[in-house]
Amino acid sequence: MYFGLSDDQIFFQDNVKKFLEDTAPIDVIRKVTNGQDKSCKDNLHKGIVNLGINNILIPEENGGLGLDLLFATAVSQSLGEGVATLPFIGSYVMAPISIKYGANDSQQKFYFDEMSKNSINFSIGFSEFFGSRNESNLVFSDNKVNGRTFFVIDNDYATHVMLSDKKGQIGVVNLKSAGIKEVDLTTVDKTRIFREICFNDTEIDILKNTLNSNEAISNAIDAGRIVTAADSLGASKAMIDKAVDYSKDRKQFNRVIGSFQAVKHMCAEMASELEPCYSLVWHAAHSFDCNDDDKKLMACHAKSHTSDVSKMVSKKATEVHGGMGFTDLLGLHYWFKRIGVNRQILGTPDLVREEAAKAQNL
Repeated sequence: MYFGLSDDQIFFQDNVKKFLEDTAPIDVIRKVTNGQDKSCKDNLHKGIVNLGINNILIPEENGGLGLDLLFATAVSQSLGEGVATLPFIGSYVMAPISIKYGANDSQQKFYFDEMSKNSINFSIGFSEFFGSRNESNLVFSDNKVNGRTFFVIDNDYATHVMLSDKKGQIGVVNLKSAGIKEVDLTTVDKTRIFREICFNDTEIDILKNTLNSNEAISNAIDAGRIVTAADSLGASKAMIDKAVDYSKDRKQFNRVIGSFQAVKHMCAEMASELEPCYSLVWHAAHSFDCNDDDKKLMACHAKSHTSDVSKMVSKKATEVHGGMGFTDLLGLHYWFKRIGVNRQILGTPDLVREEAAKAQNL
């Protein structure tokens, strides 16, 4: 039995990959991350939206494509491989999943309609639910929110932020509302923007449905973890490809370094460890839509295991490049740092494995 991506999923994935190769080579990525060319970043975002990635998980009746998480996972893999400086995990995956499972009919219609037209873009601040800090104290009361949330993701082009309290209740805040203070957080990954947002009696629209609120946010976090794993998967593939290409070109002692047994072993180890991650991540995405019993467990496995393998790949791929691997000239550090931050997003491997154990009543 063959388990892999369908022709349609591969076609969608290849289109995104080709778009990034044509419009966002490493020189463009360097300019965008250094803040030298915002117009280039805007054009990238406009182009990727024109490809339809903002509509992947939005129902067809609301103007979306009505596809499943495996399509989103395939796209995320290409975005990681191209180290795209664009929002995706929160804006176009976690937000629609949250609305699907957490909103009532009227809220779904409003938000899905606006998202499909790209009139509303979400950033996501769910850390209060799975990894709150003592100083956050994010509280919902009487349609108001107070406190702060850390490491809000996908702030590029966000018009609204989606929040969760400790109980798993989800709410939406318009970022133009009164009582909001946003602070950019400094991380090693310059391809994405992370923020701390403070709220002082700010209006919030609480999502209301007939399901348990924890089910809605649990689904959103599971989906986010799977596509984050896919992003790391794509970034790891890019680093392996670059290491192999470099080993075929770089010479020492009048021989290409790829002919040395030690370098061969490093490249073979990276490839052999990463290969099973493809089926793991794809199966997790398939389980999300088709296997309620296993989707939590598979999401945790995909996030934790891919995080560890990607960390190993990023280290060894840099070592294959020798001293050049640490320079800005090659730009290898963009993928290296992205993998490192992905490891922390939506829970570290230790935290996620603990959740996997609880899901199995261990």
